[in-house]
Amino acid sequence: MGIPLIQQYRVGRYILSKKIRGEKRYPLVLMLEPLFRCNLACAGCGKIDYSEEILDRRLSPQECFDAVDECGAPIVSIPGGEPLIHKEMPQIVAGIVKRKKFVYLCTNALLLSKRLKDYTPSPYLTFSVHLDGNREHHDASVCQEGVFDRAVAAIKLCRERGFRVTVNCTLFHGAKPKEVAEFFDYCMNLGIEGVTLSPGYSYERAPRQDIFLQRAASKRLFRDIFRLDKERKWHFNQSSLFLDFLAGNQTYQCTPWGNPTRNIFGWQRPCYLFSEDGYAPTFKALMEETDWSKYGTGNHPKCANCMAHCGYEPTAVNDTFAHPLKAFKVFLRGPRLEGPLAPELPINYSEKPDDTASIPVDSLRHKSREAS
Repeated sequence: MGIPLIQQYRVGRYILSKKIRGEKRYPLVLMLEPLFRCNLACAGCGKIDYSEEILDRRLSPQECFDAVDECGAPIVSIPGGEPLIHKEMPQIVAGIVKRKKFVYLCTNALLLSKRLKDYTPSPYLTFSVHLDGNREHHDASVCQEGVFDRAVAAIKLCRERGFRVTVNCTLFHGAKPKEVAEFFDYCMNLGIEGVTLSPGYSYERAPRQDIFLQRAASKRLFRDIFRLDKERKWHFNQSSLFLDFLAGNQTYQCTPWGNPTRNIFGWQRPCYLFSEDGYAPTFKALMEETDWSKYGTGNHPKCANCMAHCGYEPTAVNDTFAHPLKAFKVFLRGPRLEGPLAPELPINYSEKPDDTASIPVDSLRHKSREAS
């Protein structure tokens, strides 16, 4: 279980080729976001907080293929919105698989059972199903009852038909280690390949800002959770050093160019989660014209509490190649769960994070909606 060997080999070969060429900045995963429209309105997501005109926009299959070819990353993650709403998604996925890219189609699974007939099992295709915990916790997270049961039914159907499946789990403020551990046990019993794990990031457009974790709280939470995996039976779709980072044992800077985003507006600066700095017209412009030194922990107030996998997994992967013995030791023993936390990076900006950047915060946006 975990990441299949063919994927590890292909990604490893890709990274080695970049290092041999001396390339310092290269993408690992393309975040291909073909629409913002969704059939849920989750408390921690701001993607649907746009006008109807924008929510009706889509990337065409050719625009998606051009982005994949232009970027060149070996893995393509297709989030949203809800990608299965896109009528041409089967064509998009088939075209990317034909290019021998590993596709993670991220879905809340409400449409998955109905649309599964439009897809063909492949080692290059994985359905990444969004589940943020057990039935009660997940349904509260997505603000709709019954979603957990429908998602689990879809996962079982996917496994019966030979599809690769992972679970995408984002943990928010209030998560209880014992409940999370029981949820991971449940996921393993479903026969999935692994869990993609991340602390929630404070989308500025999200209607609820009080549910996000602070950085130190995240590390304590992950230590408490990992401590409950005494038999090491959980499988994660991530590197060992990223899990060690979540447990507070690595001082990592974000690598925002590792997971570049192409959506309906263009190439998003600097990452999937941060939208205030606009868009580049091409991938080349994104990589060459973006001032990357402005972003990341200690460099920008809105990055202050982020530990999301889209920025720090590429850092962990790079560290794995730089220090394979360290990575192997962590792989064997698991994250360190006792002792002091690794030091934080120094703050290189003068202003304090404002209320929309702090995690958790009191959301003026949310308060104004309640008042109305």
